[in-house]
Amino acid sequence: MTRENLLIDGKRTPALSGQTAKVFNPATGDILADVADAGAEDIDSAVQRAHRAFTAGPWRNLNSRERTRLLLNLAQLIRENVEELANLETRNVGKPIREARDEVNLAADCFEYYAGAINKVGGQTIPVAAPGVSMTFREPIGVCGLILPWNFPIVIASWKIAPALAMANTVVVKPAEQTPLTVLRLGELALAAGIPAGVLNVVPGRGEVAGEALVKHPVVRKISFTGSTEVGRKVMKLAADDIKRVTLELGGKSANIIFADADFDKALPAAVSSVLGNAGQDCCARSRLLLEKPIYDEFVSRLAELFKQVRLGDPQNEDTEMGSLISQKQHERVLNYVESGKNEGASLVCGGEPPAGEEFKKGFFLKPTLFTDVHGEMCIAREEIFGPVLCAIPFETEDDAIAIANKSTYGLSGAIWTKDIERALRVARAIETGVISINSGHSVHLEAPFGGVKQSGVGRELGLAALDHYSELKSVFIAGC
Repeated sequence: MTRENLLIDGKRTPALSGQTAKVFNPATGDILADVADAGAEDIDSAVQRAHRAFTAGPWRNLNSRERTRLLLNLAQLIRENVEELANLETRNVGKPIREARDEVNLAADCFEYYAGAINKVGGQTIPVAAPGVSMTFREPIGVCGLILPWNFPIVIASWKIAPALAMANTVVVKPAEQTPLTVLRLGELALAAGIPAGVLNVVPGRGEVAGEALVKHPVVRKISFTGSTEVGRKVMKLAADDIKRVTLELGGKSANIIFADADFDKALPAAVSSVLGNAGQDCCARSRLLLEKPIYDEFVSRLAELFKQVRLGDPQNEDTEMGSLISQKQHERVLNYVESGKNEGASLVCGGEPPAGEEFKKGFFLKPTLFTDVHGEMCIAREEIFGPVLCAIPFETEDDAIAIANKSTYGLSGAIWTKDIERALRVARAIETGVISINSGHSVHLEAPFGGVKQSGVGRELGLAALDHYSELKSVFIAGC
């Protein structure tokens, strides 16, 4: 077990209260670290240091080429430390090492992408109805508060930190209290890359204490939050007092729509990975499987066999395909949904229980779970379970599929499988969601905007669109030119 302190103004420091919180390996139950538990006073310290770095430090005034160089330095350091970071992520989150390795590399990709964008975005000159020239400047916002979830710590940290720094802001990052370790290490690598002290501060702590203090702090100009819809509502309400800019990436209950003419050889493995990745703890998980009636029985039968073949085990084993859930609390939550599904009349085809074996007794593992005979009013069809649970729902027509998919308070992701491209585009346009893929289980791309509609959030991460959320447009008019 190690002791991990906050990272404020380039220094590792304990919480002012002296409080700490233990961080666990969810696959084994072992304690990994004793981490400083930030309070409101620590948040204030971090915000004030970030504000000083923004107003008095060199960061904001660095030219675009120098800021590009520093972000590229950070990307390179991430790549040089892939194995260390991936092992840390695996042990802290319980996800398979192969997934963790891919995610660390994606974080490096993200810093490279936004480093390359720095000198390619700017303002414009605008013809106006007056003698003179009107122009716009894209300027930094100031101190940005970035609040992270526990399911993809280093990836989502990079999604927020990279565009914020690219636009010359400074940041205070609050990782989830369950999974702060890779983000603290990322902060150290940023210092090693040459990013000035105070530009990137990392303050682990509880959401109801540190998170709330960060959202309410009057010096913070922008909040970016990824997490549950329930907490997102609170963030938006708290941020309203100071009219802070807010980006929210929240829950999902995405539909995977498979028509009878779909390519089964591609749709079947995608139906597995798109709901079992990270043990289903993914806001984009396609946890509602909408199957056209003629293929319903065959698809479910073949899918159940694939679910049973998924290799659970030690996340640090290269052969493991699915790891553990994040905590006992989450494990109990998912099992409660399994019981709810059975009580409401859904048929449990497979899974729904922890795997047998000594190696699983200390961790929070659950077998891949598939329900049939599900209708839209059941809790398992309406609510985000955040676990390896898939609900298969039949549909008869294209309009029927659209209606079922849209009967949700969420609208984050989804997929459509058909060889009829005209139908695919019609359905894609009709589905109320922020991102959707056609004949693919992959709809999140670094270069394209990502985010939700309805209760899945506001604003966009990724792509050049993210830069709009980390900059202000200033209009300047010069008379007589």
